[in-house]
Amino acid sequence: MSAQSSDARGAGRLTVIGTGPGAPGQMTPDAQAAVEASELFFGYGPYLDRLALKPHQQRISSDNREELARASHALEQACAGHRVCMVSGGDPGVFAMAAAVCEAIDRDPQAFGHVELEILPGVTAMLAVAARAGAPLGHDFCAISLSDNLKPWPLIVRRLQLAAEAGLVIALYNPISRARPWQLGEAFTTLRAVLPATVPVIFGRAAGRPDEAIRVLPLSEADPALADMATCVIIGSAETRIIARPGQADLVYTPRYATGAQGSDQEKSAP
Repeated sequence: MSAQSSDARGAGRLTVIGTGPGAPGQMTPDAQAAVEASELFFGYGPYLDRLALKPHQQRISSDNREELARASHALEQACAGHRVCMVSGGDPGVFAMAAAVCEAIDRDPQAFGHVELEILPGVTAMLAVAARAGAPLGHDFCAISLSDNLKPWPLIVRRLQLAAEAGLVIALYNPISRARPWQLGEAFTTLRAVLPATVPVIFGRAAGRPDEAIRVLPLSEADPALADMATCVIIGSAETRIIARPGQADLVYTPRYATGAQGSDQEKSAP
């Protein structure tokens, strides 16, 4: 594979970045600088489309189920001396390409262990959705992918049950797709057996983009049809509250302290 410039063999570099949830302003300056400094760009096509590449910069797109092959190819190009950028949406370390790159290195450390690697943090979808809704992640929370491509569905169900029983707010990634149309409905059924019917559920689609859509419903009325693969779903805990504001959007937030926990005044006033 050719590029306009490259370093001596073995002197390449692989930088793993996230573009944020989609709005240009949600991409970090460090990630933007990495784009400026790179020659070859690997990623899923819609994520690469977010970049304004220059004529000497080359994109190599692949399907969203080819993560490990994509990572290996990018590492090979870095080994050949190129300045390579691996592009994810959101934060590259959250259900994204940073783990695939590490896995490729783990599978062949002799070939790839010497590559200069930098993973840059970004803004993941649940943070963008939470900010639009208020502060639902204000207390303990977790993130769970509903995709059962790489883990069994019973394990996902068990994790949902335990997280709800523990009082964690739950952010759901990969909630639904044409190939997986039923998992989100099953997840809601699982959570309704544990959580109060009034728990807020936030459907955050395309947060920060022109087609953004944020909807809040009680768990009893949560409809899987409101989600697609551009949606992050946040399920509150039993303590998550909704503040109605006349003339303004409601605020969804989870208090910083647990009900019944006294705690110190310092803890409760800490940022």
